[in-house]
Amino acid sequence: MADTVGTGARAPAMDRFSMSRLLRARETGVFVALVALCLFLAFATDGFLTSVNLLNIGRQISLLGIMAVGMTFVLISGEVDLSVGSTYAFSGLAAGMLIIAGWPLAPALIVGLLTGMAIGLINGVLSTYGRLPSLIATLGMLSMVRGAALILTNGQPVTVNVRNGADAGVLETFAFMGQGYLFGVIPMQLVFFIIVAALAWVVLSYTNFGFKVFAVGGSAKAARVSGISVNTVKICAFVLMGLLAAFAGILSLAFLPSGQAGRTGLGLELDVIAATIVGGASLSGGEGTILGTILGVLIIGVMRNGLVLMGVSPFVQELMIGLVIIIAVGIDKWTMRRRA
Repeated sequence: MADTVGTGARAPAMDRFSMSRLLRARETGVFVALVALCLFLAFATDGFLTSVNLLNIGRQISLLGIMAVGMTFVLISGEVDLSVGSTYAFSGLAAGMLIIAGWPLAPALIVGLLTGMAIGLINGVLSTYGRLPSLIATLGMLSMVRGAALILTNGQPVTVNVRNGADAGVLETFAFMGQGYLFGVIPMQLVFFIIVAALAWVVLSYTNFGFKVFAVGGSAKAARVSGISVNTVKICAFVLMGLLAAFAGILSLAFLPSGQAGRTGLGLELDVIAATIVGGASLSGGEGTILGTILGVLIIGVMRNGLVLMGVSPFVQELMIGLVIIIAVGIDKWTMRRRA
């Protein structure tokens, strides 16, 4: 049984970024759709292919991409996390309040990240040892964390500036994380996304933890018989999701140094899940790649950017994103039935 699990899970894990993997239907289909979308927008708008707009797209997708990377681990393990939007808001606002209180930057950021990890830990424990479906557990945490953020901030906006008590030096470094440019060209948010995606690819493709995530998502019973601690793997996936949601929330506040608990990150979980599923991650677990997630994030980001350039109403944009989710899930289910 151990040999069966090892062969079945490690094989796709090791060729996750190889040419043979790139030529397989799921990622290839998403890539072709992305190219077709870009070509359409290049002809339909005047400013889509400009370097300024492309870098702007890179910045816009970065926070979504960072969280989608974490969601990839969760979905591959066979679970789902609906609390990412609330975690994004709570952790970012908590770090911002500590900076306003006069804390040095590093301790404030560490507390913010640990807050996200703690939320992920609770999600993981409820979904494994608590035996609650992750859909229900994280849905409950979505409301609880949002409520905790409202209590923490007393429902008031959190604005990080010198007038409210932040140290000027700390504020300058904090603002550079969200608003700065590497070499004066590449947005720092995009730089962080690239680093997170590269590290996640290495972890998912070339480490024992990545192998275990695929094994658990593919067949929890077989993984357990093979000696893998299924609960531990799933909890670690949730903790990683919480960490990356917190990191994205902190970067968001660094970019726009004002946020409100009742609005920040509201509904963001839908975009994160949509991007991950569009990229090929399966709701049933056991499937997904970082490359596919990046392509899925690009699809969502390019679509939003193109609709804005074309002057499409924000209400229609939401309708289109919902349609993309339905189509992606439909393709996922159809593919599973065809394989069966």
